[in-house]
Amino acid sequence: MRIAFFGSSLVSAYWNGACTYYRGIVRALDARGHRVTFYEPDAFERQAHRDIDDPAWAEVVVYAPSDERAVRKVVAGAADADVAVKASGVGVFDAVLEEAVAELEGPEARIFWDVDAPATLASMEEETSERGQNPLRELIPAYEMVFTYGGGQPVIDRYLALGARSCTPIYNALDPETHHPEPPRPELACDLAFLGNRLPDREARVEEFFFSAVEALPQRSFLLGGNGWEDRVAGLGNVRYLGHVPPGDHNALNRSARAVLNVSRESMASNGWSPATRVFEATGAGACLITDEWQGLEDFLAPDEEALVARDGAEVAELLESLKPDRARAIGEAALERVLAEHTYDRRAEQVEAILTGVAAR
Repeated sequence: MRIAFFGSSLVSAYWNGACTYYRGIVRALDARGHRVTFYEPDAFERQAHRDIDDPAWAEVVVYAPSDERAVRKVVAGAADADVAVKASGVGVFDAVLEEAVAELEGPEARIFWDVDAPATLASMEEETSERGQNPLRELIPAYEMVFTYGGGQPVIDRYLALGARSCTPIYNALDPETHHPEPPRPELACDLAFLGNRLPDREARVEEFFFSAVEALPQRSFLLGGNGWEDRVAGLGNVRYLGHVPPGDHNALNRSARAVLNVSRESMASNGWSPATRVFEATGAGACLITDEWQGLEDFLAPDEEALVARDGAEVAELLESLKPDRARAIGEAALERVLAEHTYDRRAEQVEAILTGVAAR
């Protein structure tokens, strides 16, 4: 089956949190015999910050989003695909892409793949006084299917209420070829590590779960990676700030920390059933995960056995203070066993393949 996939970027994780998800899904689909052409715009300096070359498991088409006409021409070039996918959050000409893919003649199925369902749904559910309904809201019924990065039944129900013909969560997962245990590095050793870009609907939760623990435990060492935190870490002697951390360094970082923190964005935490990329990166490396609490967590990892769960920053500090190396190692090993058995991208690609069984490949 030939799949045309319009997303943010497959080759650069720079300001692109969905990158690991894209790579895992696309690589697994290729391994199952499907061919994916990934269309990504030359935008946000991502091509200047590539962290992989064009992979053997996908054809990457980089286009210049100069104007609406140019973008529509790129979409028209995918008319011979069996399936066309428009992912949310491309970042440039999203509305044009959404309309062009929905109207594309040729593919047997057109899919809207939402990698940030809570934010997308909130936008669609708000009516504007100037333009009426959100343009995407009017297009959703034109797509044969909606896939989402997460969200569980609450997100499914909201999409169906907007006229979606179907809605299926394709949850985040582990790519064992990319994220796996590696030897720790002394220069990355710390008590708690957190990776995450500074984003508006995450910042308050990072303040609560990470920085409050930093302030409560001045004798402990913390490591922070991600874009945008330069001014926030100034003067914090127990925090080492790395800035952007290439995906190739994540395994060693996760193995070097006594524990790794996951902090969900506000919208994902409130909707639940949205395990972040960091959850599977950390557990795939065999690290001990401390995560904020969100509904549906137990469907992915068993609390206290495969992950530690905190309701606020005080509990993060308490868990960290009582966490002995032997227990941290046991939790990491149990989590790795669970995700390898149930939460790999191959399992997710198998799910996608089963859904698309009725789509005739030309």
